[in-house]
Amino acid sequence: MDLAMVKRIGVAAAYKGAKLLRFHFGTISKIDKKGAIDLVTEADIASEKAIIDTIRNVFPEHGLLAEESGLSKPRAQYNWIIDPLDGTTNFAHNLGIFCISIAFAIVDQIQMGVILNPINGELFTATQGMGASLNGHPIQVSNTSSVSDSLLVTGFPYDKKDHLEPLLKRYGNCLKSSQGVRRLGSAALDVCFVACGRFDGFWEENLKPWDTAAATLIAAEAGALITDFANRPFTIHKKQILATNGKIHNQMLALLDLKDQI
Repeated sequence: MDLAMVKRIGVAAAYKGAKLLRFHFGTISKIDKKGAIDLVTEADIASEKAIIDTIRNVFPEHGLLAEESGLSKPRAQYNWIIDPLDGTTNFAHNLGIFCISIAFAIVDQIQMGVILNPINGELFTATQGMGASLNGHPIQVSNTSSVSDSLLVTGFPYDKKDHLEPLLKRYGNCLKSSQGVRRLGSAALDVCFVACGRFDGFWEENLKPWDTAAATLIAAEAGALITDFANRPFTIHKKQILATNGKIHNQMLALLDLKDQI
């Protein structure tokens, strides 16, 4: 498989989706709910269709896993994992912190990732073994060696009311130990911001494959260490993710370990 061509198509698809998101931004007339606080808009649907059409025009035999339309060709060797709008709640409230996330996998191994913020034009990309970039410039994680000197970022799952006590305990542990914790509302961008050194660490629970597939490759290629909360290797099907610059990883694991704390 020509990964350079895959990347070109992934970037082209992202820009086509971004054009539609910018068109709809600030003008959404109808917002539906997939859950109590899990929103979907006409922009999600339009962006996903444009992305899928772009990919299928070149790779009609490839499988797709997309947030709104689900899984197609589940036995395909080559698969695209798509989030047409990561940060829908921000989008629906006219807050310009959201992105398009597109990953390409061979079997279960992510080979290429694209993350695009349609509002500020930041394009994060990575290809397996070839490093990560932001708008064509190489990026790498920070050199911060202590949580006390770190700026962290997190998010809360849609079912947060069912897990409020451990969520708040972990948040409190990290807030007390760090320079600060931000909550931006787009997991894919959060991980990319770890990749380029804006944040030193990120953790969250109950994300979906389309939230993490592209971003975790970008972060890994930028030097990030990514595991679950028990320090086991991360996969896109895991329910927990911890992504750090590597230097603070063990400290973060200790802060997220709730044994004997609840």
